[in-house]
Amino acid sequence: MACGQLSRAEALACSGCRHACHVMLYSDTESQLFGKIPIRHIILMQMRFDGLLGFPGGLVNPSKETLEAGLSRELLEELGVALPISIEDHVDSCHAPASSPSSPSRLITHFYVKKMEEEQIKEVERAAASTAPDHGQEVLGMVRVPLYTRKGGGGLAPFLSHSFIGNARSQLVDSLLRFNLVAPEELHRALTHSLKIHSHTAEDLKASLALTDARRKPF
Repeated sequence: MACGQLSRAEALACSGCRHACHVMLYSDTESQLFGKIPIRHIILMQMRFDGLLGFPGGLVNPSKETLEAGLSRELLEELGVALPISIEDHVDSCHAPASSPSSPSRLITHFYVKKMEEEQIKEVERAAASTAPDHGQEVLGMVRVPLYTRKGGGGLAPFLSHSFIGNARSQLVDSLLRFNLVAPEELHRALTHSLKIHSHTAEDLKASLALTDARRKPF
């Protein structure tokens, strides 16, 4: 078992820990970008209230509800539709990344992956923007993960270079490999290019910071 990972039983037996459940919803698709680039799969993520990308879900209380019931409740709030989640959809449980080395995490994350039909995925997207109670508040919008790579590197690599909450990026990468949604070689190239984008973004942020320094009023 990988470092930080727990069995479901170990996770539920953890004393004094909080629990959060999230799910990756996806479907196959025959659609193409610009009529020529295969999209292959639709994977849903969301832009959170804190500006970070993550998967739908949230905190649950195993002493009052099952993990799956708690996740379904969170999905109803965030997506506007009641989606049944089963134990069979469970992928892994692990300690969330600690905020600092001196303060170990007491949050355990439970990750699920649920495959749906394409029309079901589209219905989730419609409901999330129209009937979900949390739309525009805790959830700023649903996004699809671009699994293709365009000439010049556009697509998956820039998406992976964005800021993700907790271990959401590693959950996404692991799921792409686990469910054979992207070839390992293709994913490796995208991640390598993503690191270069990170470096460029850092320089761009420094330039933007310099602009604000020049305009700040002295105290």
